[in-house]
Amino acid sequence: MPNPTGVLISIVSPVYKAENLLNELVRRLQLSLETITSNYEIILVDDRGPDNSWQLIAAHARRDPRVRGVRLSRNFGQHKAITAGLEQARGEWIVVMDCDLQDQPEEIPRLYNYAKAEAYDLVFARRVERRDSWLKRAGSRWFYRALSYLTETKQDPAIANFGIYHRKVIAAVLAMRESIRYFPTMVRWVGFRVGGLAVDHAERPEGGSSYNLRGLLNLALDIILAYSDKPLRLTIKLGLGISACAFVLVLVTLIRYLLGHDWQPGYASLVISIWFFAGLILSVLGMVGLYIGRTFEQVKNRPIYLIDIRTDTDTVPAS
Repeated sequence: MPNPTGVLISIVSPVYKAENLLNELVRRLQLSLETITSNYEIILVDDRGPDNSWQLIAAHARRDPRVRGVRLSRNFGQHKAITAGLEQARGEWIVVMDCDLQDQPEEIPRLYNYAKAEAYDLVFARRVERRDSWLKRAGSRWFYRALSYLTETKQDPAIANFGIYHRKVIAAVLAMRESIRYFPTMVRWVGFRVGGLAVDHAERPEGGSSYNLRGLLNLALDIILAYSDKPLRLTIKLGLGISACAFVLVLVTLIRYLLGHDWQPGYASLVISIWFFAGLILSVLGMVGLYIGRTFEQVKNRPIYLIDIRTDTDTVPAS
């Protein structure tokens, strides 16, 4: 796929609450990319955080036109911000990375050289030793294990957004116009020739993840509903299992009646049955309702994100 822009590598990084990390991020990116080529661009997508990240992005863009800033109109979320950056990227190769410096810019030349040497279309960065707390690592393992089962897509807790992708891979990802975005699953779905490279994972210099437990659960629910109908199939299996148990119970009751061992039904069993089946019916209706709600969101065909300002096309006032 020809690339008329002449840009070899684009870096796409969503930015949220990264005011104290941006200067170091841009400096290290520039040093690392210069070892490969001077024809690069760094696209920083401000996901409308509550700090002064945008002012720093705009200042870097004024100093070096290869740094391009995109500011969204509101907070759309990490993966929609990634989509915004990918649609602005002009490089033959695109690197997606977080802004918290746990993904180290110094690994980019290794990813690029490995992709070229092995003729891969995309290379995932595998974090062999994650520099996170034991609780977060354990939670991540269980999160991805459950996600793999429910989405029927292999999920690796050592792999996140960080990696290098040929522009034909990114074009295929951008052709997917789902309103629910989750970049790692989408990029696995498109296929192509895939490689993985072990990289060092740094400790977070400051602050914590913007994902709390509630955010992770909501993200997991969105991913499951967007990429799999397995929860619906599980509810069907559960319903069939309960029906089978009920049929066996009917046979036992009938046999006892024919043998003259009848008994008066108890209040407890009646109440338990009513509550159990009422809860089951409500949960199944709720699951179906969630799928219908997601379908409703998709058919509205709203934009995935909205851009407020760009440093390469709009006048950005000096701070």
